[in-house]
Amino acid sequence: MDISVVVPLYNEEESIPELYAWIERVMKEHGFTYEVIFVNDGSTDRSWDIIEGLAASDNHVHGIKFRRNYGKSPALYCGFEIVKGDVVITMDADLQDSPDEIPELYRMIKEDGYDLVSGYKQNRKQGDPLSKTIPTKLFNATARKVSGIHNLHDFNCGLKAYRKDVVKNIEVYGEMHRYMPYLAKNAGFDKIGEKPVHHQARKFGKSKFMGWNRFVNGYLDLITLWFLSTFGKKPMHIFGFLGSVMFFIGFISACIIGIGKIWALSHNIPQRLVTDSPYFYIALTMMIIGTQLFLTGFVADLVSRSSQGRNEYQIEKTV
Repeated sequence: MDISVVVPLYNEEESIPELYAWIERVMKEHGFTYEVIFVNDGSTDRSWDIIEGLAASDNHVHGIKFRRNYGKSPALYCGFEIVKGDVVITMDADLQDSPDEIPELYRMIKEDGYDLVSGYKQNRKQGDPLSKTIPTKLFNATARKVSGIHNLHDFNCGLKAYRKDVVKNIEVYGEMHRYMPYLAKNAGFDKIGEKPVHHQARKFGKSKFMGWNRFVNGYLDLITLWFLSTFGKKPMHIFGFLGSVMFFIGFISACIIGIGKIWALSHNIPQRLVTDSPYFYIALTMMIIGTQLFLTGFVADLVSRSSQGRNEYQIEKTV
């Protein structure tokens, strides 16, 4: 199979028929063998009924229905689990991503040898509020700096193309869909490209994502991903180092306080009790925290990357 298209969606009943008709037209025009996998992320409208109807009349359509809303990353994860195409395309269901971009994305993967190609929405509508545009620019600038992928301008674009091996060897969970290029790079797929894509105005409904909320959550996820990619396999390196430094500073401080007390007593110099000094308690606290951090490193090493059920989701139906 040439192409698998994975479409996560939440309450997009109006746009699903038009989106599929558009995808179908593009695929037939270029002679691709394909499948379209709609992942219904707990929609409360008629989205699943429409997906079931499409699947019943067209064997290119498959669907996954979550019992409740989990988020975009779980939807992509479950879609990636069943894809069969050599190239995997992801796009949003709101018709803002154009299926006309698929042939060129496919060519860049197959002919240019990219592992992943991310869309770059250069022509965003001028009406986007500052609460969306400013966080987006800051988010992308920070993501480029932290990830080291300097040629991407729009990490969060839903329109992306992947070599099949990529989606089968990365684990997307929580809200890590924003960092698919970073996840791919950490998995060893470092030929990552970008393609300017057409960005259309939303035709139905309203956006499910608010700028500042995405901004805050995005930074927290970026810190998590950076930590896991840097210390995920060796947490003792960070916790042990910090714990050792704090314990050492606290121990030396306690020794200085004790030596000062002994020296004063040996020279008959009046000296208050060690326990009356705030520096004693600061030193003691640092030693305790240092010990705790060190032990945390041991525990983290034991549980590192062994979370059970992190990607288990309640799937009600499949078609």
